[in-house]
Order: sequence, then structure tokens, then C-alpha cells
Amino acid sequence: MKISKTSKQTQTVYAFIDSQNLNLGVKSSGWTLDFKEFLNYLRTKYAVSKAYLFIGYMNGNTGLYTFLQQAGYILVFKPTLERKEGEKVFVKGNVDAELVLHTMIEWKNFDKAIIVSGDGDFHCLIEYLENNKKLEKVIAPNRKYSSLLRKFANKIVLVNLFRDKVEKKKAK
Repeated sequence: MKISKTSKQTQTVYAFIDSQNLNLGVKSSGWTLDFKEFLNYLRTKYAVSKAYLFIGYMNGNTGLYTFLQQAGYILVFKPTLERKEGEKVFVKGNVDAELVLHTMIEWKNFDKAIIVSGDGDFHCLIEYLENNKKLEKVIAPNRKYSSLLRKFANKIVLVNLFRDKVEKKKAK
């Protein structure tokens, strides 16, 4: 018996992850994500073979970048901008365009995609993936995901649903 390409076992699944949306969204729920365990979860639950992590590049974070690469992520960097408001310095590294572009560059290499973000800026990408039967899931960091994504509710999974598997354990 020949297994068809539509069989889950033979599908190539890629994850495209908005790191800031994921990290800040989880933190706003009062806990910290273990990025290594998160990737293990994606590999186990969805058979993800490649996970692209879109992240703002900042000097001094080489330890973090090395850790993420050793965990198995493919890092895609975006230059960051610093903005000062009074005494506070805000760093912005909006990765939306890079995530959309890399998803389309990789289009022919995957059968299904997982988009990890609750950002409504990805509505057109998610809609395109869904219309072309390439959307596996949208993993949103919390319940406060964009209302633009609600029409994909049947594909949305909240990270809190598997928090016990991906939460960073506190050091004793």
C-alpha cells in the first residue's frame, strides 16, 4: 500500500515563529516559555522538521542566539531600532515582513505551516495558507490574539493549553 503525500506521517511541516509576540504574549500571562521545550513540543505534536525563529538582533545577545540555534531553531534576524522616551529606552525589531517573506520563500519546501503569533498583521498570510490548504495551525501566545484571526478559530491553539510541557522551570 502506497502512502499518499497527504498522510500526516509524510507531510513536511515548518513552523514560522514571531519570537517577540510569543515571548511577550506568554509573559503577559504570568509565566516564562522554555524555548527548547517549545521546539520539542512542536516536533513531537506536529512533526515540525524546520522551525524558523524571527528575532530582532541586538549586540550582546550572542549567548541567547547560540542557545536557540543549538536548540534547533533557524534564526532569522531583523535589525533593531532604539527609541528613547524620557529615561526609558525601547527596542523595536518588527519581524512581520521577514516572517511573511520567508514563509513564501520556503513555500515549495513544506506541505503544512504553523504560524506562531497572535498578531493580526499575519492575517493575509494565514488566509493565503488556509486557502491553499497549507495551514496546519496558528499557535497564539494567549487569549488576546487579534480579532482579525478569529475566522481561523478552528486552527488556533493557545500556548496555555500545553503550558505544562513548555514552561520554564524555576531554578531551585
